[in-house]
Amino acid sequence: MRNLAASILVGVTLIGFGTACSRRPNDEAIAKDIQRKAAADSDTKDSQVSVVAKEGKVTLTGKVETPKAQQKLEQIARDEPGATAVDDQTTVQPEAAVAAPASTAASAPAVEKPKPQPIVIPAGAVLTVRTVQGLSSKTSQEGQPFTATLTQPISVGGRVAIPAGATASGTVLSAKTKGKIKGEGELSVSLTSISAGGHTYPIKTNVLSSTEKGKGKRTAATTGGGAAGGALIGGLAGGGKGAGIGALVGAGAGLVGGALTGNKQVEIPAESALSFTLSTPLTLPPAGQ
Repeated sequence: MRNLAASILVGVTLIGFGTACSRRPNDEAIAKDIQRKAAADSDTKDSQVSVVAKEGKVTLTGKVETPKAQQKLEQIARDEPGATAVDDQTTVQPEAAVAAPASTAASAPAVEKPKPQPIVIPAGAVLTVRTVQGLSSKTSQEGQPFTATLTQPISVGGRVAIPAGATASGTVLSAKTKGKIKGEGELSVSLTSISAGGHTYPIKTNVLSSTEKGKGKRTAATTGGGAAGGALIGGLAGGGKGAGIGALVGAGAGLVGGALTGNKQVEIPAESALSFTLSTPLTLPPAGQ
């Protein structure tokens, strides 16, 4: 009887164990159920992971969008009925790690750089030039253009606005031949433009004027905003290119006059140094433009 009772007890135990084993989900069902739950969850639905179960141990591999998604996926696997252990081998995508700082930087208001300001050369600035060709009260005509080169740079605020060597253009405003017996010779000029940085800008300057009267008397004047009482400078020593180049006088305005005696005309030889004063401001583009 005792042996019979023992046999019955063993049999009942085996039957119960077999029933429990049959009720536990198999590995394939565990893996599919975890993947289904991960696809339905808002935090893990975009994760690219693989789920494998073996004897109840779940292994997770692949990439997730965020650390939060990684934690949520592991929790889903641990809560799965039949799962005995979880090995989480997933990684967080690098793009997600920098997404937050990038979005923060994008939302920050952009700081506008100050726009470069134009360069303004004020009225009264002196333009010292050297003539390229000669001019004369006898041979020049009203409206005749002439060219010159800037001998000294023009600076604004300690920075060079127009460099030395820049090309300037001018015009003859009046030219009158001196008669042998009476009458007077007259020559007036001014600058009309200057070139800088590949561009030519119109300008207005004072007028340099010189008069040669009878018996060798001469006068010189500046008008149109130039220095008051401009002085005659230089004189022809013998003619020819470069002859009679005089020093600039006073505020830098003057013309070269004819010889003191004889029937000479008012002349400005080639390479004469003349200084003009801007009558109105000159506006240039910002530096580097």
